[in-house]
Amino acid sequence: MASVFSMIINGELPGRFVWKDGQAVAFLTIEPVTPGHVLVVPRKEVDHWEQMDTAAFTHLSDVAQKVGRAVKEAFDAPRMGLLVAGLEVPHVHVHVFPALSMEAFDLGNARKDVTGEELDADAEKIRKALRGRGFGEYVPD
Repeated sequence: MASVFSMIINGELPGRFVWKDGQAVAFLTIEPVTPGHVLVVPRKEVDHWEQMDTAAFTHLSDVAQKVGRAVKEAFDAPRMGLLVAGLEVPHVHVHVFPALSMEAFDLGNARKDVTGEELDADAEKIRKALRGRGFGEYVPD
């Protein structure tokens, strides 16, 4: 059975994408620890990050860094957090988020009451920053 992330990637479930390329996508999580919390996910289903081939993991890290720079700009974040937890969904994903404090690294502090309008606005801020950084070809409309 496909993971929930594969279903989002394939359009079977909705997702607020900020990045799409042939190997990876990035979309906002519906339970962010801070506004601008993005998940960077390989298109290929792999359960554990250490099982990814080096080239695929390098690409995922590269996308996470590019998206992270855009999120930092869009949300005027003092620092950016990056977390590979791997317990929530059996499909590798990297959490990229504005790190306002150490509490942001605790996924148990994620908000469950974020509105669709808030997520849409956050996604558009990130898309705008990515386009401004020259990555428009990877930014979906």
